[in-house]
Amino acid sequence: MKRFFLTIYILVCGLMSVAQVHPKAEEAQAAAESIASDPALSQAVISICARTGDGRILVDIDADNMLVPASNMKLISTGAAIHRFGPEYRFETAIGYDGEITGGVLDGNIYIIGGGDPTLGSKDSIATALERTFSQWEAMIRKAGIRQIKGRIIGDGRFFEGMAEEPTWLWNDIGTYYGAGATGLMFYENMQSFSVSAGKAVGDPIKISPSYPEAPWMDFRYACSTGEEGTGDMLYMYTSDLAPVAEIRGTFGVDRAAKRVDCSNKFPEYTCAHYFRNHLKNNGIQSEGAGDYRLDTDWKGNGPVSILGKTCSPSLKRIIFETNHASNNLYAETLLRILGKKIQGSAEYEASYIALEGIMKDLGIDTSRGADIQDGSGLSRQNYISSDFFCRFLEAMMHSPYFEDYVNSLPSPGSEGTLLYNMKSYPEQTKERIKVKSGSMNGVRCYSGYIIPSEGTKEETIIFSMMVNNCTSPTWKVRPLLDKLMGTLASYN
Repeated sequence: MKRFFLTIYILVCGLMSVAQVHPKAEEAQAAAESIASDPALSQAVISICARTGDGRILVDIDADNMLVPASNMKLISTGAAIHRFGPEYRFETAIGYDGEITGGVLDGNIYIIGGGDPTLGSKDSIATALERTFSQWEAMIRKAGIRQIKGRIIGDGRFFEGMAEEPTWLWNDIGTYYGAGATGLMFYENMQSFSVSAGKAVGDPIKISPSYPEAPWMDFRYACSTGEEGTGDMLYMYTSDLAPVAEIRGTFGVDRAAKRVDCSNKFPEYTCAHYFRNHLKNNGIQSEGAGDYRLDTDWKGNGPVSILGKTCSPSLKRIIFETNHASNNLYAETLLRILGKKIQGSAEYEASYIALEGIMKDLGIDTSRGADIQDGSGLSRQNYISSDFFCRFLEAMMHSPYFEDYVNSLPSPGSEGTLLYNMKSYPEQTKERIKVKSGSMNGVRCYSGYIIPSEGTKEETIIFSMMVNNCTSPTWKVRPLLDKLMGTLASYN
């Protein structure tokens, strides 16, 4: 039926304007419908849209259906951020103090004032080494003549107001590393790592202990045991920022090798202050401890804070590259929240949605249909986007002054990251022309992006979005089908 309507549409468009439909539209539509009718997708809900940069339609299979996009949401958060701020934007972290300095002694506190840098203390290859950052902060303190601190090192993350996590995220996701919310002052991507190994028999306690970062203020509890062979890692941490308590529940398969398990850290501000305090101590500058503006209620300010200096994050261009290649949720949430902070004066999610809608309008995108956005990463199952909306957004980004940086942030099939196993048997010259973001969670498989023409003009770029929801078939059955569709589309330019 859909093909019948497309044929009628093609005939009408042919009478009105031959430029609106691609010459290969019928062929492409038939190929897409054949793939979509595979038994592996028989129980799934599907939305597919493909068109060229000048608006000619190639494929439309329920393109107006609004489905859960998973990490395809990162296309929107990264695109909006680079369009608004440009590729060289950087997050700043400031070092300040209150009180008085007399004879090299500060009678007051040192403040680490976060500015939303998601890479601070990260092990990511794009991040500045932590010791280098700490040495820069130490140099600022020494330049001010401070050799001793009669006060504390305070982590201040108030730059991002409101909840760190989007309210519709699942509770068991919030305790994982990929469910760590963005805060004004972040550290080690707001993660807490644990060393885990199974017991000798099913039902035995597992061996588990926090590894990095150390967090002596935390009460870690373990309600977990060794699971049966083949059950894998089913450990989840349950925690919040309301108290320094966390409990890990679930099982860890008896046949699993020892590994590192990454969970979320709800007190990154305290963690950052703690580690910097140790750095200063090791370099001869004593203080009275560490704290933050939430967990530690004992410290008292001594008046206005004077800024000693600032350090900067890597460029936004590098951050969005890593966001899209590694599908980094924390980076994506940071990008959405900084839009709210800079445009609306608040990093709360409601302000960030308003800021994002304003950018959409600036890009000329009709937001009245096809999008219901809950977060920047796609972790929420209450995001609903149509494949048509993704294509309209991607088309609008082609007219952004920073399109080249944006498209280069997207991985190609077979490259390191989330697309490593895609299109393995396809020629390299085909794969390298495809720039695409994947999105997956239970029952969800999505791919949206661009196919750059091997020859020809920018207008011949193919923009596509293929979304599959409610899919019970395993990934090894679904991925080849969507790979085939990407390969087929690539044959048309």
